[in-house]
Amino acid sequence: MGGVEILPVSGEAQLERFIRVPMDLNAGDPHWISPLMFERREALSPKHNPFFEHADVQFWLATRAGKDVGRISAQIDHLAKTDPAAPAGYFGMIAAKDDPEVFAALFAAAEAWLAQRGCVQALGPFNLSINEEVGLLIDGFDTPPMLMMGHDPRYTAARIEAQGYAKAKDVVAYISDVPVFTPGVQARLARPLPKGVVLRPVRMNKFDEDVRILVDILNDAWSQNWGAAPVTEAETKHLAESIRLILHPRLVWFLEIDGEAAGFGVLLPNLNDAIFDLKGRLFPFGWAKLLWRLKVKGVKRGRIPLMGVKRKFARDPRGAFAPFVILDAIRREGVKLGITQAEYSWILEDNLPMRHILEGFGARVYKTYRIYEKTLDAARPTPS
Repeated sequence: MGGVEILPVSGEAQLERFIRVPMDLNAGDPHWISPLMFERREALSPKHNPFFEHADVQFWLATRAGKDVGRISAQIDHLAKTDPAAPAGYFGMIAAKDDPEVFAALFAAAEAWLAQRGCVQALGPFNLSINEEVGLLIDGFDTPPMLMMGHDPRYTAARIEAQGYAKAKDVVAYISDVPVFTPGVQARLARPLPKGVVLRPVRMNKFDEDVRILVDILNDAWSQNWGAAPVTEAETKHLAESIRLILHPRLVWFLEIDGEAAGFGVLLPNLNDAIFDLKGRLFPFGWAKLLWRLKVKGVKRGRIPLMGVKRKFARDPRGAFAPFVILDAIRREGVKLGITQAEYSWILEDNLPMRHILEGFGARVYKTYRIYEKTLDAARPTPS
């Protein structure tokens, strides 16, 4: 197709090229932050990422005249809830030169792969699942992304839509300085915790146990959300271990009600503020810069990527107020650690209860990411 060759990724050398495609394409964008290469290698490796234990995944490179000009992935998550009458697969990792032929060739490969495996719908981008990087940036190009959030060229949305994709759902990222709750909320927070409510930080000496507790709450709290897919304990433990360097025990809080773990919240220092100029490399001097910025200079911004309260407590006044109690603990400890700004992401556009909580203390939407969908042609041939 127009001199574009599509190569299924095979082997470490091609995976390295696959990882570097967006780094090369976005080199001129002042707000692009290259991910750490060693982290990307592990995230996209079946040997290291537990997502591959319950998903089928394929990566492709697009080349022209010997140069890499794009990439895409397709994946089927066997734990994801999809309509049995219209099984859905996913595309992701999309990054390509601003060229309609390149986009057409990439999507032809991904869609054919999904259709051949019985999928009649394609959703994305998911990098790689709905529990990781989600959506394509469509608004908020003027600031760099927080850790584990995407950043895409402005032209990408139009190129995807030209392939027949339409909006399925938007997710948003809020940002705020140190939260200032309404007088009514502040008054309630100033009182002693209600009977039966215990607030505690993560127990680093019982880290594995608390990871299991977090997974249990998370999967229950998010189970009815659009596109929900359960997070396995192995996935969460893998993520926890990968971010342990930046995880601070006073920024991870659990709330118990009548002796049962009912809710939690996590704030992570924004790693991107510490790696913005490393160009994905930690050697020879990147490690020293990273550790100094994290442990000595300190990172002033953070992101709350995970938060939830078990559904059984939704009608209990103590459960309904739990998000405020957890956020207040994170706010209080974050201030002590020098955190002056936080992102809350990602939030489904129709998650009005959470949006009202965030907007109630002055947080504002500053980035929007779009998830696209398309009905697939089952007879579409695999591109050569």
